[in-house]
Amino acid sequence: MKLPRYPAYKNSGVEWLGDTPSTWSIKRLGYFFDERREKVSVQDFQPLSVTKRGIVLQLETAAKSDDGDNRKKVCGGDFVINSRSDRKGSSGASSLSGSVSLINTVIIPKRDIDIKFAHYLFRSTSFQEEYYRYGKGIVADLWSTNYSEMKNISIPVPSLIEQNKISDYLDHETAKIDRLVAEQEKLIELLKEKRQAVVSQAVTKGLDPNVKMKDSGVEWLGEVPEHWEVKRLKNEALVIMGQSPSSESYNVDGIGQPFLQGNADFGELNPTPRSYSTEVNKSATEGDLLLSVRAPVGALNIANQAYGIGRGLCAIRPNERVTQKFLFHSLELIKLELFSIATGSTYEAVTVEQVNNSVCLVPPLIEQNKISDYLDHETAKLESLIKEATSGIALLHERRSVLISDAVTGQIDLRNYQAKEAA
Repeated sequence: MKLPRYPAYKNSGVEWLGDTPSTWSIKRLGYFFDERREKVSVQDFQPLSVTKRGIVLQLETAAKSDDGDNRKKVCGGDFVINSRSDRKGSSGASSLSGSVSLINTVIIPKRDIDIKFAHYLFRSTSFQEEYYRYGKGIVADLWSTNYSEMKNISIPVPSLIEQNKISDYLDHETAKIDRLVAEQEKLIELLKEKRQAVVSQAVTKGLDPNVKMKDSGVEWLGEVPEHWEVKRLKNEALVIMGQSPSSESYNVDGIGQPFLQGNADFGELNPTPRSYSTEVNKSATEGDLLLSVRAPVGALNIANQAYGIGRGLCAIRPNERVTQKFLFHSLELIKLELFSIATGSTYEAVTVEQVNNSVCLVPPLIEQNKISDYLDHETAKLESLIKEATSGIALLHERRSVLISDAVTGQIDLRNYQAKEAA
């Protein structure tokens, strides 16, 4: 259903807002909020994390500071926003009392504004862009916005009754969208599990359900076809562990050898060099399998050209007894075992010995080709469904963002909105 617009609009005089309803006020943020600057300790106020999903109890993955006595106080009903541009979108009205790191700005509503409306307004994409436009910094892609700048941002504010209508509408509509997103995310996980099961079954049991089996001698592997060989990867492939060149040799000007440092440099689908090195380096040739051996351990790809490889990667080059495609599919199983044994205090990693000693199953070459063809076909179908669900999530997120921006800037008239009673 298409929602109506307000009967009359006015030029707000503010670029990021454009035209707003004629009855709405346009005032600086500092008129409605004060800053909370009280310093507290984690001994007295529980640590909180400021995330893109809002304000939550401190995450296990959050960076912990030794300076636990130098944090900002947060009370339930405050709004908290991370001032750094690389944390764009990390903000929210807090239902919790506690403490946050000093990089965050904490503000308190003082007049004429409902915190739920403010939660949606300040988390809208259009406000976020305006907020960080006010920031200052010396790095081109990293700057911070202090409250001294934030308080001068002009914001649109309707009557308190309208604010409540808007936040009630957005509570209802975003909850529906969030449920759809959760369903699609669950579908993606199920499809990934299905894909893993299909690959695991084919590369460890083969395609013949009636084949005679034998004990592999490997606890996690169980039984395998009797005529398959159970080998170590080092016997069936050359494993080349990367070695990073000196920092002085890096460049982005296309001089030297295309260089990949780790998973972040080649992604999940298409290896693309982000830098070059003028030093002779350990190399992967076109067609080698690339495996990430540092966090995240197990990212897998095929080199589409020759690359220098850094310490975060190893290149795996199969011998004549194992086809590239079959080993690629086998590595999807092997990488799970490697991930389970990865260790490290700074970051998790596996050693060249652990990669070399991975179990490698070797069926006859004709069977390897049949299994590879089968898996190419079956995984392509599942990956297509995963891609479709992922695109659906992106569209839902886009719809959610547009809906919030339209509502909090008055592009839709919600004064007559009535929440539907639950059936």
